[in-house]
Formats: sequence, C-alpha cells, structure tokens
Amino acid sequence: MNEDAGYLKLDATDLRLLELLQNDASLSNQALAERAHVSPATCLRRVARLTVAGVIERRVALLSVEKLGAGLTAVVEITLDRQGAELLAAFEARVASDASVQQCYRVSPGPDFVLVVQVADMPGYHALVQRLFTTDANVRNVKAYFSVHRAKFDPRIALPLPSQA
Repeated sequence: MNEDAGYLKLDATDLRLLELLQNDASLSNQALAERAHVSPATCLRRVARLTVAGVIERRVALLSVEKLGAGLTAVVEITLDRQGAELLAAFEARVASDASVQQCYRVSPGPDFVLVVQVADMPGYHALVQRLFTTDANVRNVKAYFSVHRAKFDPRIALPLPSQA
C-alpha cells in the first residue's frame, strides 16, 4: 500500500494480524501474537500502530439478528427532491444517527442514498419510515427491498497478499 496516497504501508505481519483480527477480534494479545508468530510486545505495538493510523477503526461483536428479534432487513433507496450539498449532508446526518440504519451510502447514478436497515418487524419498518422519510419534505421517493433470506453476511475486507520482495 502506498503511504504517499494516504495509505499505510502494510507488511506480511500487519496483514496476518489484520486477517486474524477480522476473524476473531476477541483474541487476547497473547493469543493473537501466537497465531501471528510474533512476540506479544511486537503484536501489541503493531496493533496499536494500526489502530492509531485508523486501519483498525474499532472492534465489535457481531450479534444474531434472529436471536435478538431484529429479524427484518431492508435495503432502501432514497431519492431527494433537491440535492444541494447542505440538503444531502442534513439527510445523511439524520439517517446516520438512527440506530436502525446499519449502513448509509451516497450513490450515483440513480437514487441519492442506499440504506441498509435492521428492524424487528414490519411495524418497526413503518415507524422508521415515519421517523426518517415521511416527515422530510425533501424526500421524493422511497423504494424498499425486504430480505427474505440472507445468503451471506461478512463484514471482512479482502486483504492484499503480502508482496514478495
């Protein structure tokens, strides 16, 4: 990765640590060091460097939507009536602050935004629509797609192979 372009230069050890953390962020420093084949001190220093540099944004637990009763996933396209920079930013801030919105993307061409939302059920979705879309006079069109089966959910990023220098 090119540091001149704003990317942190990652070596094979960094990539190994990132891959291990993507698979299980609950590993202790000792266990992570053992699996990465580095000393605990090196592991701690490398992970701290990756965190400070923003490569590791945060560590989270992935929860089961089915076991927690949040079983309705929708992908929602939003088209605004007016697309001024301040209007786009205001809409984005409002939806991004809502706990039911898991992902928010500005997209082009087509709709202005694509959201991934997670709610308990259809009444929960209707409440979200009222809260975020109906009350906004600038929302022109809402088109929702409801998931009937999740074939894959994986937040991991495919990492580059370490260079063979």
